[in-house]
Amino acid sequence: MLKLAVVGAGNRGRDIYANFILNSTEEAEIVAVAEPNEIKRELMSIEHNIPEENIFDSWEKLLSKDKFCDGIILATGDDMHFEPMEMAMKKGYHILLEKPMSNKVQECIQIVEMAEKYKVKVMVCHVLRYTPFFSKLKELIDSGVIGDVVDIQHNENIGNFHFAHSFVRGNWRNSNETSPLILQKSCHDLDILSWLLNGSPAVKIASFGELSHFTRENAPKNSAERCLDCSLIDSCIYSPKKIYYNNVGKWPTLVASDIQTPGELTKALTHNQYGRCVYKCDNNVVDNMVTIINFKNGVNVTFNLCAFTDEVCRTIKIMGTKGEIRGNDAKNNIEVYRFGQGEGRFCNGAVEVITPEILVGGHGGGDTGLMNDFIDLCLDRKSDSRTDPRTSLESHIMAFAAEESRVSGKVVYLNDFIEKNK
Repeated sequence: MLKLAVVGAGNRGRDIYANFILNSTEEAEIVAVAEPNEIKRELMSIEHNIPEENIFDSWEKLLSKDKFCDGIILATGDDMHFEPMEMAMKKGYHILLEKPMSNKVQECIQIVEMAEKYKVKVMVCHVLRYTPFFSKLKELIDSGVIGDVVDIQHNENIGNFHFAHSFVRGNWRNSNETSPLILQKSCHDLDILSWLLNGSPAVKIASFGELSHFTRENAPKNSAERCLDCSLIDSCIYSPKKIYYNNVGKWPTLVASDIQTPGELTKALTHNQYGRCVYKCDNNVVDNMVTIINFKNGVNVTFNLCAFTDEVCRTIKIMGTKGEIRGNDAKNNIEVYRFGQGEGRFCNGAVEVITPEILVGGHGGGDTGLMNDFIDLCLDRKSDSRTDPRTSLESHIMAFAAEESRVSGKVVYLNDFIEKNK
């Protein structure tokens, strides 16, 4: 039985990873928790029957003890990964690390070096690599069915309500406190692009984006500072009635209130960050961003990250010398076009429609695949994983470089960027 501690009992630590262990496997158990929020800490201790001596209100207290379990699920804030990572690795813990590895490029590089120095098993939570959807895309590319890949158009459609919750009101609204949007939200996507292209490194990046809508200048006339005091609560696109009261017991309401009842939700929204008008928050992250990436193997990629979408999904178009692949992960739909094999005047591409396997779990089954892989790794059933820190570093470097390009207005060459940040 693999014995694990959870450091950070929030949405990912408790609601996703710990709940998977509680409900979906008999090969691991949660034996300790470190969480400053008393309510979350108590819920974890009850759900997992954690002994009192293994319940801590800080990661420092948990890691001050001699090693007492096999591994740690580290799901603290982006700016709180490095120090507990370092201490845990020195003590010999295996680690499942929520992405991004850190919100500082130098710390990301050091985490990779430490993992290799202390020879502990570390996985970064790039869950998309474990989804049947993206696994099928990679299988198709590697098969050569569309020839050599020339160009990719990839969109992360964040969804208007998702963006308002997480990146205007929520924990990742301000890059001065946490991370730039492309790092926090889309190191997933940059990692997937690198994986689909078999790890070919990025050569240069140009990026453009801004905070265009969620500002005080765009606030509706007569809107209040807080939603529950606002006369527009029934008509506003971002009303808590639409985002939170309709989802009690589910995400994103799980994040907006520690206790999941309508009454407790109302109490929370009267004073916490999730009850604020989306046009009157202290947010500064961009709400739209376009990034152009040139890879060493000659492939060019356009990556579009945008808040203003109806669906929360990823769409991709992969263009090769012999065909084209189009995909939508929310619809679990992949279309393969083979040039010159169809009917009609120009023998347009024959179409094959593929519906990948459906796995239970968030992120299109990626959360399930990730957790199973981590358990197998820690139980020595395999020697490596798809998401080790060295592999993950590539996507983080791309994200930091893209943000530098966006801010500076210049094309960033990756070799120069890495050398500068060593």
